[in-house]
Amino acid sequence: MPRTVESCNGRRRRFRGLVLDFAGVLTADLRPVHRAWCESEGLDPGAWWYMLGDDPVGRRLYEQLEVGAITQEEWNRETALLLGLEQHENLMGRVWAGVEPAADMVALARAARAAGYKIAMLSNSFGLHPYNPYEALGIWDMFDVTVISEREQVAKPDPAIYRTVLERLDLPGEACVFVDDYERNLPPAREAGMTTVLARPGTGAVARLEMLLGIDAGCTA
Repeated sequence: MPRTVESCNGRRRRFRGLVLDFAGVLTADLRPVHRAWCESEGLDPGAWWYMLGDDPVGRRLYEQLEVGAITQEEWNRETALLLGLEQHENLMGRVWAGVEPAADMVALARAARAAGYKIAMLSNSFGLHPYNPYEALGIWDMFDVTVISEREQVAKPDPAIYRTVLERLDLPGEACVFVDDYERNLPPAREAGMTTVLARPGTGAVARLEMLLGIDAGCTA
């Protein structure tokens, strides 16, 4: 039986699905945590983000990890060498150890699910073994559908992965809202028919979603 999607006040809504990115959307700001980790390892505070985004070798390694071309263990070893670290064991887990869930967005997602929305996570992967960041943050049970780039061997912003999440939700794009913290990941979602919300500090993403979905983050039944 299909879910009846209603707001807290019982009114029907135009949307039936909510698709959420993970890092930067369902997590609190990563940058202070990663800066602190770099300093604890004797690195420049910006070394982690430079390695992921600006260093060509680091960027290539991370892109390979996202699509499952290398394992997280392989990535740990190669990235530790790139950073000049002797200890490579569970590098991803060590970097992520201080990351917390974004309480407001998690509450909104749970309220949306309670109101009858189908909830999906669409995430470019950080690897799943030996460290699974989704389980570590305690949010794995929130979703009707999880689409992780490592498993699909394709990553955002490739349009194919957006089609995959819609197929598994069994919903048209026009029935879904997609939330991501990177602008470059939004156009393919819009092209698939989804309404998009950019989640960045100061953008009021949760308030925008409450308005679009006709719920509030405190509504759980």
